Amino acid sequence: MDRLRQHIEQITPLTNEEFEYVKTFFSLKKVRKNQYLVHEGDEVKYEYLVLSGIYKVFYVDEQGKESIVQFAQENWWMSDYYAFFKQKNAGMFIECMEAGEVLCSTLEAREKLSADLHKMEHFFRVKLTNGYVALQQRVKLLLSSTPQQRYEAFSHLYPDLIQRIPKKFIAEYLGVSRETLSRLYSASK
Repeated sequence: MDRLRQHIEQITPLTNEEFEYVKTFFSLKKVRKNQYLVHEGDEVKYEYLVLSGIYKVFYVDEQGKESIVQFAQENWWMSDYYAFFKQKNAGMFIECMEAGEVLCSTLEAREKLSADLHKMEHFFRVKLTNGYVALQQRVKLLLSSTPQQRYEAFSHLYPDLIQRIPKKFIAEYLGVSRETLSRLYSASK
């Protein structure tokens, strides 16, 4: 739970008493490689803070093509947020790519923490805002850039992920073929 406190305190300080209260709203879950936290169609009860491991959030279209929406690594939040906030069934999957641990929290916990502690409302608002900004940048990059530019942006923003994620999945995330990614990777060396 120390990592949770450090994570929160990057945005807002907490007293010991406040943190003792905050941590009661989170539970620890160990996750095996290839384990799913969410399947399409599931009720989405949790959002997750990644303590360790790598996860992918993705959906599968009618033709069976997988599209990766997000990778999540240490100190990142993830869920099928449409389903989580709207209390709908999942339209996405979350799969663990590298064994790790996550902290789980419910929407009710988030709402209660935000109502009880203004600091936590501020924390969640900052996290949501940053996530929304990152998502807009990703959409803009996908819509208006070349595969080379997408690869360069990804490798610049997430240099550690290049080493930890199989190239097949990076290609899916960037919207390019595995062969194109190999050419881009070779050209960047």
